[in-house]
Amino acid sequence: MQIRSRAPLRIGFAGGGTDLPDYSNEYGGAVFNATIGMYAYCTIVPTDNGKIRFVAYDNDNAAEYDSAPHLDIDGDVLILHKGVYNRIVKEFNGGKPLSFIMSTSNDAPIGSGLGTSSTMVVAILEAFDRWLNLGLPEYKKAQLAYEIEREDLNLSGGKQDQYAAIFGGFNLIEFKQDGSTIVNTLRLEKQLVNELECSLLLYYGGRSRSSAKIINEQIKNTQNKNKKTIEAMHRIKESAYRMKDAVLTGSFPSFAEMLSAAWQEKKKTSSVVSNRELERTIDYALANGAKAVKVSGAGGGGMVMIYCEPIDRQKLIDALKQLSGTTYPVKFSKNGVESWIVEDRA
Repeated sequence: MQIRSRAPLRIGFAGGGTDLPDYSNEYGGAVFNATIGMYAYCTIVPTDNGKIRFVAYDNDNAAEYDSAPHLDIDGDVLILHKGVYNRIVKEFNGGKPLSFIMSTSNDAPIGSGLGTSSTMVVAILEAFDRWLNLGLPEYKKAQLAYEIEREDLNLSGGKQDQYAAIFGGFNLIEFKQDGSTIVNTLRLEKQLVNELECSLLLYYGGRSRSSAKIINEQIKNTQNKNKKTIEAMHRIKESAYRMKDAVLTGSFPSFAEMLSAAWQEKKKTSSVVSNRELERTIDYALANGAKAVKVSGAGGGGMVMIYCEPIDRQKLIDALKQLSGTTYPVKFSKNGVESWIVEDRA
């Protein structure tokens, strides 16, 4: 028997950073994002040999351990795998160790700004949920994924990625001052989705980034009541609502303007959100047909989201080939995390 899962990655249109608890618990946050047809994958093969083996193809690492109720978290690259396992055994398996082989992979590079780490936590959690028949509700699963990554493993970040991967589709996600989260899933006309897919590209220049430095500076600025940062965060939050309205009504010129404005506001929240290499890429895209450009995720590197007129799309793709990176089309995913069981056949 093999248990498989996949969880969709996401692109963030507006509101990113306002899902950090230091901001949302004080002022309330909101994010407008959408899941895409790129995924984090997990397969679990149960065994009876008293061993746990992890194989992470996305970062080319593997390790084997004796089956135990708790695996030491030593800061290695398998920290996500161990973190989910530890929480599952402690909270849902009565402290009894499990024995299995787990393999994971990702369609996007780590540090791409598409929520790869949080989405991987969701994929692993979903595989355990299916294997052990836990029947976790969506909100419970999203909150659990958040707690594992942010509290158990003490990794910096917000809440949007976990909820996006669980619920899927286009979502306006609100983060209330009492710590609760509300997911407002949007029903877009098919022609609007088609138009967005024809208008958006993702460009990866080959430089991944660790979001921790950027996020920690944003947290510090928020805690210190830095006026420039706080005011920028307020405008970023408001842009999530306005951009949602623009997409729902098909007001794509307004969408492009807000996308550009959101990037300018994002750069005010931390000194390391942008850099010369990113700015060169953005300027190049704008000079070759792009109408708006925004770096996905926390910034500092990773994927660049590019909006263009569909009639200029191929010209822009051809121009980007002159750079050293990779251009990806955008295909939206309606579904959140999924899992299934493959039975062994003779």
